[in-house]
Amino acid sequence: MAFKPANNIQDLQYFGEFGGVNPSISDASTYTFLSAKTMFDTFEGNADGCYLYSRHSSPSNLYLGEALAAMEGTETANVSASGMGAITPVLLQLCGTGDHIISSRTIYGGTYAFLKNFIPRFNIDTSFVDITNLDMVEHAITKNTKVLYCESVSNPLLEVADIKGLADIAKRHNLKLVVDNTFSPLSISPVILGADVVIHSLTKFINGSSDTVGGVICGTQELINDLRNVNDGASMLLGATMDSLRAASVLKNLRTLHIRMQQHSYNAMYLAKKFEADGLKTVYPGLESHPSHKLFKSMMNEKYGYGGMLTIDVESLDKANELMEMMQGENLGYLAVSLGFYKTLFSAPGSSTSSEIPEEEQKEMGLSDGLIRFSIGLDADIERTYQMMRSCMETLNILDSKRDNKFSKI
Repeated sequence: MAFKPANNIQDLQYFGEFGGVNPSISDASTYTFLSAKTMFDTFEGNADGCYLYSRHSSPSNLYLGEALAAMEGTETANVSASGMGAITPVLLQLCGTGDHIISSRTIYGGTYAFLKNFIPRFNIDTSFVDITNLDMVEHAITKNTKVLYCESVSNPLLEVADIKGLADIAKRHNLKLVVDNTFSPLSISPVILGADVVIHSLTKFINGSSDTVGGVICGTQELINDLRNVNDGASMLLGATMDSLRAASVLKNLRTLHIRMQQHSYNAMYLAKKFEADGLKTVYPGLESHPSHKLFKSMMNEKYGYGGMLTIDVESLDKANELMEMMQGENLGYLAVSLGFYKTLFSAPGSSTSSEIPEEEQKEMGLSDGLIRFSIGLDADIERTYQMMRSCMETLNILDSKRDNKFSKI
């Protein structure tokens, strides 16, 4: 039977303290005990249902974690104060001094900076590889390798990871496959495909309103227990705890994720097809021209499409900046980083979300100055949006008004 992540979310019912349809928010940093022994047992992790201190856990955070674990098909989950507050503890928990990580070369700039610049101070090395080349991935494995790390759909180049293929490699070499699924919630379910750990930045599509920063680690009960351990748990000791009020807010927004992802994907597909037909260099996994289109299609869950992210290349940073400023002036969206908002967001990744990656490495991976990353919003009339975007491009001579443009012969 096909895995249906939205059904798992829908089937969860929580009742508030006074019978409310939303669970009551635990607005407390510390919790009382009726006996000293229960406090001791809770410190030792042996008192189910008891809460000690909100950095450890809280009812609101556990409600959200349970819902996200159901969505990803894992035993449990631990929420955090940011996406990086999920990524960094997982890697530090799974790796120690002298260990080695293999990572996709195209990943979020913050993750790249952590692996390239920060974690080496603990004598943990990372090899950055073309994650779409399974032979290259396997060739990079050493006796010290502990983790394969990738994004389901990479930021910002939209490369698609063969999660089943990577999972096979990981299992043969006794490695943990950690997948950041931020760009493709509901569309792709990495654990069902063989991944060991799934991470999300909740800030993006899952929350969907650009008012909250958060993250989650979805995995086995054993891993989450290790991360929460008061003595040596990376999530516990690094302290990136999500606030209960924010957890309650994200949980409410999670209930509409399936509707939003369908609209994000529909709108992105419409624009991608139009841009490509206009001759723009367009990258979107839903296009047959995308090198991993068939791979994505083979992995995807029904209904949710190919996601809300696409890129176009207008050849120069100056031209990209002019276009983004004009589109913002026409109320087509915001010149802003991040993604998953109900309005379209656009940025030039080379000088923003991927700026941590050195210029020479950006060029090697194909990240050009003129690349614009779009997070397509929930526009009700996407044809109108396209016509307005095209008008901006014609004004700037990116496209000409004859429906034949300077890119068509390239």
